Amino acid sequence: MKIAITGATGFVGSRLVERLQEEGHDIVVLTRSADLGRKTFPAESFPKVAIVEYTPLASGAWQGALSGCDGVVNLAGAPISERWSDEHKQAIVDSRVAGTEKLVEALSQTNPKPTVWVNASAIGYYGTSETATFDETSPAAEDFLAQVCQGWEAAAQKVKDYGPRLVILRLGIVLGMGGAVAKMLTPFRMFAGGPIGSGRQWFSWIHLEDVVNLIIKALTDSTMEGTYNATAPNPVRMADFCKVLGKVLKRPSWLPVPDFVLEAILGDGAQVVLEGQQVLPTRAVATGFQYQYTEVKDALIDIVKP
Repeated sequence: MKIAITGATGFVGSRLVERLQEEGHDIVVLTRSADLGRKTFPAESFPKVAIVEYTPLASGAWQGALSGCDGVVNLAGAPISERWSDEHKQAIVDSRVAGTEKLVEALSQTNPKPTVWVNASAIGYYGTSETATFDETSPAAEDFLAQVCQGWEAAAQKVKDYGPRLVILRLGIVLGMGGAVAKMLTPFRMFAGGPIGSGRQWFSWIHLEDVVNLIIKALTDSTMEGTYNATAPNPVRMADFCKVLGKVLKRPSWLPVPDFVLEAILGDGAQVVLEGQQVLPTRAVATGFQYQYTEVKDALIDIVKP
């Protein structure tokens, strides 16, 4: 397959590109900075990767890059784990909603068209709760992140007007040496780790390799269509997650990490960790998807291994 990817230089996207190349696919990386794209995917190591510089919020010649592609993976989005000034909140919205709209515009001009489109979303769609359990049939919440996800998914739904099979993956908190969790390791490594926030909030996680495997399955499995929760089947309470993390790091896990410490590390995006929700991947499991990591201990052991 030939696959166009936005957000390819990010935490999930860069690993996806590596895996797709290993499997023999051709990749078109759409990036705002060609220099960053070449630095991330040097030609000598990534001979099957083509770099295309694009302006996500503006039409342009870059839109022709979808021509000849069999699939599209849209992972682009401004980072959540920062201070949410009014300007940054607008960037969070625009990078996901308007950015997706411009990709769909490119699709409308492409012939022949890709046959499959995989679009990221997030479990922020459901809002937060200490008691509720959410699956793909659960309704959307009304807070800022939920509204962002609804707009993001609505923009992606327009893909169906042009024929491609659409798969939307609502990502949980991705575990790996990157993203929000890498920042959460800091207090533990300084022997100052413990329950984060109340400790009762749910932590719906997924290992990086499982996210990548699920994206590849969505690209190649013609029976997959619609919305899927990209989370592991066993979410945990934050207190339990921190207890396991302390054991894996061989660090104490008794000193509570106050909200303000996590907010200093993650900015306003800390609410994703401080509030949380219990999300189950009902539809992904029903497809027969084989997780490499179903238990958070195994996932953390893999991530922090020497």
